[in-house]
Amino acid sequence: MYSEFKGKLLIFSAPSGAGKSTIVNHLMTKFPQLAFSISATSRKPRKHELHGKEYYFLDRIKFERTIEMGEFLEWEEVYPGQYYGTLKLEVDRLWSKDKVVIFDLDVKGGINLKKQFGADALAVFVSPPSLEELERRLIARQTESKEQIEVRMKRARAEMDMANQFDHILFNKNLDQALKEAEELVHNFLKS
Repeated sequence: MYSEFKGKLLIFSAPSGAGKSTIVNHLMTKFPQLAFSISATSRKPRKHELHGKEYYFLDRIKFERTIEMGEFLEWEEVYPGQYYGTLKLEVDRLWSKDKVVIFDLDVKGGINLKKQFGADALAVFVSPPSLEELERRLIARQTESKEQIEVRMKRARAEMDMANQFDHILFNKNLDQALKEAEELVHNFLKS
C-alpha cells in the first residue's frame, strides 16, 4: 500500500540546463541516506541512458494507461506528447529501505510534490544566473535541435516565475558555491 513507509523528500527543480542534476548527483555522494527517485518518461532515451537507471522509459500509450490507473504521485505533459512523472511504487521502494528520497524534477512536478508532502519535503529551485547563460548551457550540451532549445527557453521563462513557490532558491552562478549551499540546506533539513 502506498505511503506505508512515509519519510522525508528532497525536491530539486529547475529549468532544463540550470544544473539541478549536477547538484543532485553531488548530494548523493555526500549523504548516504539519500536515494534517487527515478522518474518515468515517455520520451525516447538519449545516448547512454538506460531504462531503470536514468528514467523508466514508457511509450506514450503505456504512460497514459499508468496515469489512468492512478499509479503516479505526480505527472505532467511537459512537451506535446512527452510525459514525465513520479511513480508511487518508486517512492515506496526507497522509503521501505529507510532512505530519504531525492528528486530531480521539472518545476511543476516539484510544486505538486511539495503541496502533497508539506513539511516532510524540502523544495529547492535551482536558478541559473540568467536566461542567456541558460541558453548557452543548453546549446553547449548538444543534445537538442535549435527548435527544441527555443521550446525549452520559452518554458524556462515561465518556470522562473514559479521560483517563489519553493522553500529555497539556490542560485547556480558559481557551481562550487551552489554545491556548498545545497549541502548545508540538506544537512539542516535532515537533522530537523
